[in-house]
Amino acid sequence: MFMQIAIGAIGIGIVLMIGYIVIAQVQAALPATATIDVANPCRGAYLNSTTSCNVSTFTVNGETFAGPITDNTSVFLAETNTGATAGISAASVTIYAGFGLIAVGIIVLAAFGLINIFK
Repeated sequence: MFMQIAIGAIGIGIVLMIGYIVIAQVQAALPATATIDVANPCRGAYLNSTTSCNVSTFTVNGETFAGPITDNTSVFLAETNTGATAGISAASVTIYAGFGLIAVGIIVLAAFGLINIFK
């Protein structure tokens, strides 16, 4: 039973290591200042309007961005893409746990081997 657990842990760890390689390549390919275009809630309003333009933060499609908005003519605003970097960071944390699974699998395999030697 120990052998099956160890082999399973190593298998899951290998899959997660491949995932780490993919995530690392995606993270390296993304620019450090990735931006997305969001709809401009200030378009057509006065720049001193405290409901649309002169606000500390504004929300578009459930994502919050820092204000104030200084452009009331553009249809879209270029904002920092925090969703991509947060998602990659969360995936990296999960993948780091896979490295722990590999270590546990190797330790259990070594223990199983020692138990069989001294039987």
